[in-house]
Amino acid sequence: MTIAEVSKKYDLTADTLRYYERIGLIPHVTRNSSGNRDYTEEDCRWVHFIKCMRSAGLSIEVLIEYVSLFQHGNDTIDARKELLLEQRRQIADKIEELRNTLKYLDTKIEGYEERLLKFEKNLKKHEE
Repeated sequence: MTIAEVSKKYDLTADTLRYYERIGLIPHVTRNSSGNRDYTEEDCRWVHFIKCMRSAGLSIEVLIEYVSLFQHGNDTIDARKELLLEQRRQIADKIEELRNTLKYLDTKIEGYEERLLKFEKNLKKHEE
């Protein structure tokens, strides 16, 4: 696949894909005889993985560490798993925080018009 095709498929700019490759998030993409990047299915799996992890909030630094560990082979399986578990814990904490915020907003919204009308009625009384 060309960089344009991968860019379109994963809704990432070509510049982002080049950046990800340059910093090591996507292992080196082979080039065709014309010197253009030629993404394989494996390359695309890396792009998908990185995009998903970035969408979940993982930092570039964490992902660089993960890819580096991956490239060091099976001896790093436990370290990679622990890194992913820690990221999962952080995401779960963030989800809980968002759920609490959502409950708070729901409470504020519930009966909002009634409270607002009551407040405005009191304002009108004071104006008279």
